[in-house]
Amino acid sequence: MSSVQSSKHPWKRLLVLSLAGALGLTGLVPPGQPVASAADAKAPTAPANAAPAVKTPNASAVQLSESEPYYADTLKAWIGKGAKPATSTIEIKGSAPSAKSENQNITVGNYEGKSNVLVWNGGSGEGFVEYRVDVPADGLYEMQVSYRPLTGKGLRRPIVWDMFVDGKRPFRETSSITLYRQWKDARPIKTDDEGDQIRPKSEEITTWMTMPLFDSGGAYAAPLQWFFSKGTHTIRMQGYEPIAIESIKLTPPQKLQSYADVAKAYPQSKPAAAEVITLQAEEPSIKSDSAIQMASDTDQRTVPLAKGKITFNSIGGKKWYNQTQELTWTIDIPESGKYKVATRALQNTISQKSSFRTIRIDGKVPFQEFLTYRFPYSTGWEGLALQDDTGKPYEFYFEKGKHTLSMSVTHDPFKPVIRGIEEVSDLLQEVAWDLKSLTGNVDDKNRTYRIAQDLPDLPKRMEVIEQRLDELSKLTAQVNGRVDNISQGFESSAQDIAKMLKKIDDVPYKADQISSMQEKVSKFIDTLIQQPLQLDEIYIAPVEKSFPKMEASIFSKMKGMVVNFFYTFRSKNRLSEMDPNVLNVWVHRGRDYVTQLQELTDELFTPETGIKVKVNLLPNTQLLVLSNAAGIQPDIALGLSQDLPVDYAIRNSIVDISQFPDFKEVYNRYSPGSWLPFYYNKGYYAMPETQSFQLLFYRKDILSKLGIALPQTWDDVYDILPTLQQNYMNFYANPKEFMMFVYQNQAEFFSKDGSKTAMDTPEGFKAFRQWADLFNIYAMDREVSSFYQHFRKGDMPIGIADYNMYIQLSAAAPELNGRWGIAQLPGTKQSNGTIERWAGGGQTTGVIFKRSNKQDQAWEYLKWWNSADVQERYGSDLEAFNGVAFRWNTSNLEAFVNLPWKREDANVILNQWQWYKDMPNVPGGYFVTREINNAWNRTVVDGMNYRNSLELAVMEINRELRRKQQEFGFVDGEGNILKSMELPIVTKPWEGVKAYVK
Repeated sequence: MSSVQSSKHPWKRLLVLSLAGALGLTGLVPPGQPVASAADAKAPTAPANAAPAVKTPNASAVQLSESEPYYADTLKAWIGKGAKPATSTIEIKGSAPSAKSENQNITVGNYEGKSNVLVWNGGSGEGFVEYRVDVPADGLYEMQVSYRPLTGKGLRRPIVWDMFVDGKRPFRETSSITLYRQWKDARPIKTDDEGDQIRPKSEEITTWMTMPLFDSGGAYAAPLQWFFSKGTHTIRMQGYEPIAIESIKLTPPQKLQSYADVAKAYPQSKPAAAEVITLQAEEPSIKSDSAIQMASDTDQRTVPLAKGKITFNSIGGKKWYNQTQELTWTIDIPESGKYKVATRALQNTISQKSSFRTIRIDGKVPFQEFLTYRFPYSTGWEGLALQDDTGKPYEFYFEKGKHTLSMSVTHDPFKPVIRGIEEVSDLLQEVAWDLKSLTGNVDDKNRTYRIAQDLPDLPKRMEVIEQRLDELSKLTAQVNGRVDNISQGFESSAQDIAKMLKKIDDVPYKADQISSMQEKVSKFIDTLIQQPLQLDEIYIAPVEKSFPKMEASIFSKMKGMVVNFFYTFRSKNRLSEMDPNVLNVWVHRGRDYVTQLQELTDELFTPETGIKVKVNLLPNTQLLVLSNAAGIQPDIALGLSQDLPVDYAIRNSIVDISQFPDFKEVYNRYSPGSWLPFYYNKGYYAMPETQSFQLLFYRKDILSKLGIALPQTWDDVYDILPTLQQNYMNFYANPKEFMMFVYQNQAEFFSKDGSKTAMDTPEGFKAFRQWADLFNIYAMDREVSSFYQHFRKGDMPIGIADYNMYIQLSAAAPELNGRWGIAQLPGTKQSNGTIERWAGGGQTTGVIFKRSNKQDQAWEYLKWWNSADVQERYGSDLEAFNGVAFRWNTSNLEAFVNLPWKREDANVILNQWQWYKDMPNVPGGYFVTREINNAWNRTVVDGMNYRNSLELAVMEINRELRRKQQEFGFVDGEGNILKSMELPIVTKPWEGVKAYVK
């Protein structure tokens, strides 16, 4: 909230401070202190009986998290102060840095055909290189870098720099300046036994490149501009990824002309007599991101025709939609002259929404109209000539010879809409906060409000919101070229606000509706950023000639529907048709995962062992139950959730893998806590494949400004909450995640014999109360639709999330590069001074079925699949195909450290890994999660006493446990124990991690 707004409601600050003082939440680190471990914080704390020091809330969460302005605002300010485009080029030799970090292996020498270049090999943690540059005159410059990414094991990511000029970021986008690698798909494309094509690997093109610096988020289609005043300046690049740098050039900005002006300058030429050139779009010569993938399409006009098989005959769609992903095709022009270009495109991923591309010829945008070219929404494939608003194709003059055509993703036209959404979202959040403060977050229908006295400025603010929403609706439709779901969403929200204004005194009853509206509007940003486009063919035709027919006729489409229907009956890859002479493996993952595993098996496992393996896709785990009833089962199933193995073991359908003589060796690969969910009746029935983990995510920039140290214990979390909440922020803890509190308080979910729950022990009650108090007393949010979005925005700058959050931030939040980090979970200090950080996370598993007559072969395959070398190879290939968003979270420690993690992040994960401990599975154990969550609802939502609520849950859990134990023969009808489960107990952190922490 702005300082003006805060001054209108000083009572809200007093309310927060009074609550904080009443709770004794003191011990805050003063502002300006660096982010550090709470245990290491040296700042003095307030007296125990004093309220926390008042921080003037003159900056909202957004202001704190976004200290640097957007590039658009910075450039506008520079121009407003009279900045002009530079007129000369300044070259900085990469081999002559003025400073460099000591923890990096940075040398000067020869590299891959270039002499006297800087070779930045990387080292421990983030490093930097700094250059001094003398600028002869004030001016706006573009920056170009001549570079070559270093290659080697684990080096697949693009180079991402956090850049500073004279010690500070000139604008927000400089925190994620990205230099891309270049890739191509391996050829020829292989096929499997069924005739389906196997997705080819992305091979890196290793070459020197000279690229201007762009906004890595794709928000600005033109290269970034930088203002340098006359004199000496420093340019610093911070990063992790190894790179060789030849030079950095400051060049005058390119000024794009309109198409009309460019066309006037074309040389006079006779009509080209060449034939129409057809490029298969799925065969680009370069792609900037290995995640851009080919797609198989069944349309009758798509070339080549699929014919019922997986045939990679197009490219893009959902695999070419993000940031600045670029595809480049090479064109061989047979005769100089004027040409026109068309594409056969499918743009139907997001309903009614257009997608935009920046189009380049020979590496440069030829005219202004190609900076942000619109591809309109269509329900099916369309032939689209690159043309102006009147439908006349643009003309290009090509000299005879090789040329390139490039298209890169941009959401530049939607940037004003996104900025408007952020503004409206902030206004809605302010209103929601004021309403919550007014109502005490209690929906009391019997209370009467008088807004004119309680919140006199509320009507005016809501009128502003209504106006902004209406403007955004019109602007979105204008940019998009048509009304779509987002513009209609803005319009409907504006109408909702208008209805509220008619009964302004009833608005406090609508606080939840305001919050929901804020979430709804904020989610539009993700949709606007996405720019999917799928291409089949590209045509280059002399201007006098017609393009070929680019769309299937109605007859062809109808024929294709019928033919494709009958193709579905021809597939040989059916789960019911298993070859008894091979090892049958069913995998509950996507098609690409399955295909890659089959290829890896054929390449490595079968030649080594002589065992033939058939890997099939398992679309739904319920099919395992149905197939068992039908007398059909695989030898192995992979990708199962961790609760399924014991369910199958109870029904005697899978193998106890602890019976194999070398099981102990396999057991030691994984943490003892990860084996707990697979234990049943003195045996282990599954092997871990992947493992998620809980971590503490934090915004370095915001915590530093607030002077908050990283919490080491939950007491530290309580201490930082007043500072966060005074600044309209909060700590995030998933209200459904309770396992960490149970284990950190040395409680267990079940008794040692597994006959009943152990949550009714003093430790169990303490754990449940701690969990509930976070929301009842410490005011953590009970409902958060997306921690990721709140984290990006900055109003939840710290919180607990899992592996998926790490991948989301790495892949889809380039603007936060260098501004966020991960740490171990807050723990509970023990009497001996140690901090226990126990937490679960969830796993996927592999099992062997009892009906298999190849159990020994299946065990060999399961060991091979989970070995370090195979897991590393599989994970590396998966990321090479699809990008960092598909980082393989292997449960094998040795493979994990060899995947391309940032070293400091890997160390954090490994240190947290030693505290991994999941919930055992016992007959009826599914009731534990259900009833504990019910108990939380009764305590936090309904206000029931925590002890009474948990006792009700314990009674229900024990009743269900007893019922299931009777069903499966563990107790008799009177409750007498017939056989004990003797659950393993894990009380010490896993020592096996330490060898991998570096």
